[in-house]
Amino acid sequence: MTNLLVSVALAAAALWGCTTAATAPGPIPAPSAVQSPAAAHYRCDEGSEFTIRFAEDSATMDAGPRGGEMLLRDAGGVTPQQTVYSNLRMRAEFGLGLSGREAILRYAEAASVVRCVRD
Repeated sequence: MTNLLVSVALAAAALWGCTTAATAPGPIPAPSAVQSPAAAHYRCDEGSEFTIRFAEDSATMDAGPRGGEMLLRDAGGVTPQQTVYSNLRMRAEFGLGLSGREAILRYAEAASVVRCVRD
């Protein structure tokens, strides 16, 4: 009977050790290489420019005197480097062109399209 209890205790200890090792927190993984840069500066066709800062599911656009926009991640993009962000006023598409440095801003009010390139 004592041998049976010892065997059960050893088996329980072994199982407990396996489960705690599997659930123990590990190092935080490095960010994916596909993620957008933390901030990027763009110059546009009509002479305007803006800086955009990307977060997990949003982007904050700073256009200087023209103001800023908070955009949320949206569906879209044909390749992994293409990302789309939007709000009620505009839709911004990043990662376009052969180099992936181009962007298109589509403004809802004026129904205008602005083409931009990252510095």
